[in-house]
Amino acid sequence: MLVEDTPDIAVWLATALRQAGLEVTHAADGRLALEALAPGHGLDLVLLDLQLPEVDGLGVLEALRRRGDEVPVLVLTARASVPDRVLGLQLGADDYLSKPFELAELEARIQALLRRPGRMKSPLLRLGALEMAPDTGEVLWQGQALALTPREVAALQALLMSPQRPVSKDALHERVFGAEAAEREAVEVLIHRLRKKLETLTGAQGVRIATFRGMGYMLTATTDV
Repeated sequence: MLVEDTPDIAVWLATALRQAGLEVTHAADGRLALEALAPGHGLDLVLLDLQLPEVDGLGVLEALRRRGDEVPVLVLTARASVPDRVLGLQLGADDYLSKPFELAELEARIQALLRRPGRMKSPLLRLGALEMAPDTGEVLWQGQALALTPREVAALQALLMSPQRPVSKDALHERVFGAEAAEREAVEVLIHRLRKKLETLTGAQGVRIATFRGMGYMLTATTDV
């Protein structure tokens, strides 16, 4: 996941990394990053800017490590001083790259972090008989694969990662569309389509997407509705 608040930089980096064969999601501030990085997030790596609105990068990093989340974090920042680098590493950053940087070096550092030994598969996300493998995006209902689009999978994963807590429209927009110039109404269209698919594919004893006015959306089992 790329956590960067400058739109031009976010689009440039996300595009370059996707062209390099990586799957990239984007958060534009620290609060949205922490929502996306809720327990069970299934992300392989975080590219983290330090100068973020809402919650700064060091706050995001500290929150992750405090709860025992060992997802690799590569800090990307214009703060090039030694004290800043030392503080970031002390808080649990795995690597540090000062802006401006060459894409080739960034890609090399990303691959080095992804190759580190001891990285385990993320646990399955579950709600009733619905299961998702965060590492592959495969979605199963009662052991049978469901046919969902990549954006539907991204939205469903965000909902599964937030049990008993609504996910805001803004958080879903960042999770699904990242730095793309998509209208906020695109989230409503996507949720409507995903809701209909889940109702059809999981049947009467399946899962549903509940709407909480002013708060967002939450995935529920039919017995909980």
